[in-house]
Amino acid sequence: PPRSTLFPYTTLFRSERLTGLIAFARAGSLGSYTAAARSLSVSPSAISKSIQRLERHFGVSLFTRTTRSLSFTAEGRDLHGRVLELLRQAEEIEQVVKSARSEPAGTLRIAASLPLGLHLIAPAITDFRTRYPKVTIDLRLSDHIVGMVEESIDLAVRIGELADSSLLSRRLSPYRLSCYASPDYLARYGAPEHPDELVGHETINLRYQSTGQMFRWPFRIGEKEIEIVPSSPVIVDSSEAVIAAMATGAGIGMVASFMAAQRVRREELVPILPDFDVERHNIIALWPQSRSTNPAVRAFIKMALTETTQSC
Repeated sequence: PPRSTLFPYTTLFRSERLTGLIAFARAGSLGSYTAAARSLSVSPSAISKSIQRLERHFGVSLFTRTTRSLSFTAEGRDLHGRVLELLRQAEEIEQVVKSARSEPAGTLRIAASLPLGLHLIAPAITDFRTRYPKVTIDLRLSDHIVGMVEESIDLAVRIGELADSSLLSRRLSPYRLSCYASPDYLARYGAPEHPDELVGHETINLRYQSTGQMFRWPFRIGEKEIEIVPSSPVIVDSSEAVIAAMATGAGIGMVASFMAAQRVRREELVPILPDFDVERHNIIALWPQSRSTNPAVRAFIKMALTETTQSC
């Protein structure tokens, strides 16, 4: 195309303006400069300055700001939808280029909750990068549900059912919800042989940070699944804290088998009541349609996630 045709685009897509568009899109989607900065691994002041430069370039205000909230102006709301579509198309172009490679390469951005990230994904990274050394892993651990398009996430791994039908998904191998205790605790108090006997033991339970509700322990008894909430003298709001407390002999707790596996191998925890374990099939890998041909995404799902969950 002649230079006169390309001039408007070269003017718009100078580096600092493209940075401003990305900052604006992320801040608008996440609702704050701080959240946008965290997702882009920059400072909030960098987000603010980028958006201010963009506003000066366009000659309009994009956000109405207060000390507690960030909301679009009319112009900002209209521009936000257009910028998201522009960035989506840019992402598709990038994925087309990546899919043409026969070998996985580039940055693979993965989002997961803390337990899944610590116990499933992080342990698989070494083997994955040994096979695919040209792939760089950007692992983001958080219990909040990320916007995969808005935060440029290639792959997410979650426990729960699929809410966004626009995403592709694969249900990974099952795991068990099991009770555990330390050898020291069992030496002092013995092991219960039935869930009813838990009332005579020290237990550790989990309180969900999101709802404040107590974790209800499920057990398979005959053909039925029952749930109990033990009267626990120790209550924590992190599953990692449940594991740590169990390992030091504080009592019996219940966690997912993939979370306890390493401690069991080191003989720091012992499974108890195994005949009453409940199996779950709700670990799901999610990825946008645009990532379906990305070699790194496909390789990670096939090798790292599937092989790790099968060891649970």
